[in-house]
Amino acid sequence: MNKRISVRLITYCAMLIAVEIVLNRFCSYNSTFQKIGLSFIPIIITANLLGPACAAIVYGLADLIGALLFPIGPYHPGFTICAAAMGFVYGIFLYKKPGSDKKIRFFPNIITPVLINNIVFSLFINTAWIAMLYSSKTYGGYFLARLPEAVIQIVVSMILIPTLIKLCSQLRKVIKSHLPNKEVSQ
Repeated sequence: MNKRISVRLITYCAMLIAVEIVLNRFCSYNSTFQKIGLSFIPIIITANLLGPACAAIVYGLADLIGALLFPIGPYHPGFTICAAAMGFVYGIFLYKKPGSDKKIRFFPNIITPVLINNIVFSLFINTAWIAMLYSSKTYGGYFLARLPEAVIQIVVSMILIPTLIKLCSQLRKVIKSHLPNKEVSQ
């Protein structure tokens, strides 16, 4: 990859990490087994404006920093890996490459990553991490307890992501003037 990483790009990523930490740790419903909130918003913005690699880094670092500074329970690296993978998935489906005429459509660009992230990563894999963390053999119980969270997050994501994509098209115009070398798509 022959892309220069600018100070502005790092600054934008750092701001989005900070917003994700605040939304995740202070503006969400958090319990030991459930987390319902809007912390996906900065990740969607990162995925749409900066691509899958930046979205993975932002979500992974936000999870790691948030877990270290404001822990909700014991730290497990599996959550950070899942967060990075979720950012990458959003980036694959929501990123508009420079010079591309790609349009973000509700299906497959919005529905597919929302279902993959909320069902595969959040519901199945993160539930397994929770069961491991608490030395429990009741994966099914945790799964059932986290099922309403997944449904709520899917509905909220499918409602908000189209609005965020429109917001990103406006942000793209502003940010484009600040980032050299077309780091943000047109």
